[in-house]
Amino acid sequence: MLLQLILGSAIIAVTVLAAALAWWGLEVMLNRIHNWVMRPPHGLKLSVVLALAMFWTLLMMTVSVWVWGVALWLLQVFVTFESSIYFALVAFTTLGFGDLLLPVEWRLLGGLAAANGLLIFGLLTAMLVETLRQTRSHQRDHRRKSG
Repeated sequence: MLLQLILGSAIIAVTVLAAALAWWGLEVMLNRIHNWVMRPPHGLKLSVVLALAMFWTLLMMTVSVWVWGVALWLLQVFVTFESSIYFALVAFTTLGFGDLLLPVEWRLLGGLAAANGLLIFGLLTAMLVETLRQTRSHQRDHRRKSG
């Protein structure tokens, strides 16, 4: 049990660190295109920022699922790599189909993967909303100052 908790916590730490680094990377990219985004017309540019942030979010969720899948495969929890990725996806997204189960000696990892998924989805959703809020706010401020 302790081994599962330690390994699961380490995997969660890796996914959180990856998400944080990726959002830092997105912020760097958004800072580079800031002047372009601030110039009118704003509608299409806000859509570009939205698409970029959503793609980044999807990428981070995918990376997190792969981290879990690779870890399950390296631990030899499942016989095939595909089964490891599939279980990681189902657990991480909290779908919980139940068609593929962890062996009893590894079952705590399923709950940790689901908890990790909830946290990452929440974190990335909050960051996505904040990115859009700040972009729109800066566009409005820029419009007021230049108009």
